Amino acid sequence: MKLVLDKTITPDQEAGVQTLLKQDGCISRKIKDAGQKVIGIVKKGARKPDDYLSVPGIAQVLPVSTSHKLVSREFKTEDTRVAINNVVVGGDRIVVIAGPCAVESLDQAMTIAKQVKRYGAVLFRGGAYKPRSSPYSFQGLEEEGLKILAQVREETGLGVVTEMTSPSQADLMEKYVDAVQIGARNMQNFELLKCAGKMRKPVVLKRGLAATIQEWLMSAEYIAAGGNTDIILCERGIRTFEPYTRNTLDLSAIPVLKQLTHLPIVIDPSHATGIREKVSPMARAAVAAGADALMIEVHHDPDNALSDGPQSLYPEQFGRLMRDIYTIAPVVGKQLDFDYLKKSELIHDLEESASRTAAFIGEFGAWSHKAALSYFGDDITPVPMKSFGNIFEAVAAGRSEYGVIPLENSLSGSIHENFDLLQEYDLKIIGEITIRIQHALIAHKGAAKEQIKQVMAPPPALVQCSNYLDQYPWMERVPVAATSQAVKKVKDSGDKSFAAIASAMAAKIFDMEILDESIEDNPRNFTRFAVIAKAFKGKKKVTKTSIIFSTGNKPGALFEVMKVFSDFGINLVKLESRPILGKPWEYMFYADLEVDVEKKDLAPMRARLKETTETFRVLGRY
Repeated sequence: MKLVLDKTITPDQEAGVQTLLKQDGCISRKIKDAGQKVIGIVKKGARKPDDYLSVPGIAQVLPVSTSHKLVSREFKTEDTRVAINNVVVGGDRIVVIAGPCAVESLDQAMTIAKQVKRYGAVLFRGGAYKPRSSPYSFQGLEEEGLKILAQVREETGLGVVTEMTSPSQADLMEKYVDAVQIGARNMQNFELLKCAGKMRKPVVLKRGLAATIQEWLMSAEYIAAGGNTDIILCERGIRTFEPYTRNTLDLSAIPVLKQLTHLPIVIDPSHATGIREKVSPMARAAVAAGADALMIEVHHDPDNALSDGPQSLYPEQFGRLMRDIYTIAPVVGKQLDFDYLKKSELIHDLEESASRTAAFIGEFGAWSHKAALSYFGDDITPVPMKSFGNIFEAVAAGRSEYGVIPLENSLSGSIHENFDLLQEYDLKIIGEITIRIQHALIAHKGAAKEQIKQVMAPPPALVQCSNYLDQYPWMERVPVAATSQAVKKVKDSGDKSFAAIASAMAAKIFDMEILDESIEDNPRNFTRFAVIAKAFKGKKKVTKTSIIFSTGNKPGALFEVMKVFSDFGINLVKLESRPILGKPWEYMFYADLEVDVEKKDLAPMRARLKETTETFRVLGRY
């Protein structure tokens, strides 16, 4: 069962609850879930559930009916996010773990690590202890392999994941690696699971060769019961009668697990298929099915690999797969961030006085809020603002380190106010992120569509859902500043005739009911957000530049600027004109270029731009 603590519980009352549970011999785990303090208990004493209601500080007693209690969705409704150093598994960003099946040498491991990091992997995998079907196969370098993994982490910055096969290896794992893996053959090695439960390292728990999902979750329960709740479930295929692949990858397990447990899910298509050509298609399918992470085997010389060469991707194949995942991820509300590690390092290196916040418009649950989470993960605290102007003011004044602003939508076009603010403030665009927008009609619980008289949403959202709203002519369209603000207004009104257009995330945050999902006119509804700051810090690869410029009022002036880009082979992906503030009938041009304009070899281009423009300013390089 779980005990929901009163929001006003005192420290003494909380200590009294813990003392009582200890006296009753209960196994207890304290968590925060949906803003509430919760204690999950496995009851051993004679006390009845209702008896705990009389204990000061306990507000509710709720049953947990599943046998996998601590890892169940009943116990914790929010998704668990497992941190491996600066990398978080279970958030909006797809985490890719890559490397060879086995560590063979320092040169081999370092070569592969540098290549997979180059293509976007954020964690490195490699086996030091290898349980093999044949006693004559390569069994791993053991402690020497662990030392090599530690060297890889030191030189590349990649956290390292490796398999633990015996409780006797626990001290070495604590010393050398960042996360331990329990392999398929050891999924029900209960002494090993108990040992992992006492460790301070995150655990990647692979599904057994023929294990049911329930058996798999019960193995996770062993680890959680031992005190370690940083568990990642890894689906790596199960043994069936099908001979064309090594195993059968059970992708249906992903939506099943999302209902049954709060733990994050990683998919290992390499061991599932055992065939190099099958790995990328199944990896792409796993992302589409909702996986939080992928574990991919990569080897620079697979023909001579000491373990599982036929299923290992060449580095170039891995690079192509990562580009595919980058494209697929936004469709399912996730992101593949090629700058994940650099971004995390930059934020963690900020001065103590830095705010470590990202300002966004609206309330929690806004699409801008989701964009901030997708771009920064848990490294930054999102802060709601009432207007776009407030965001720019906060960043300019240093009250917020970053701002997240929408620039354009694929259906309703540009958000002109933000282009004007970019012209007004001396801030830099340091990054961008594209989010798929899936609108929902949100109202009070128990409300029906026939009751709704007013629908609140920002003007772009009303435009994006116009075909849907046309079906209900009695619904008045009421514009507000942001989608989440619309949900808050409906919530605060208490009126069942009011509804809002916003994200499913906002409905959950405000405890409202979704009357209809995906009500946008076109499924290709994406919004591009810019991340702004006072200045860019650190180094990273730049592939895009945003600029503003003005030209003289003469025939062919804009053509001369465009000719500069053409002569230097630069692709122009956006061009938009806006009035110059305070100068009627004069215009500034905004342009996005697929190039880093500050590159040394483009100095002649910059010189020509200064000759052909009256004003020229770089808004951002990212």
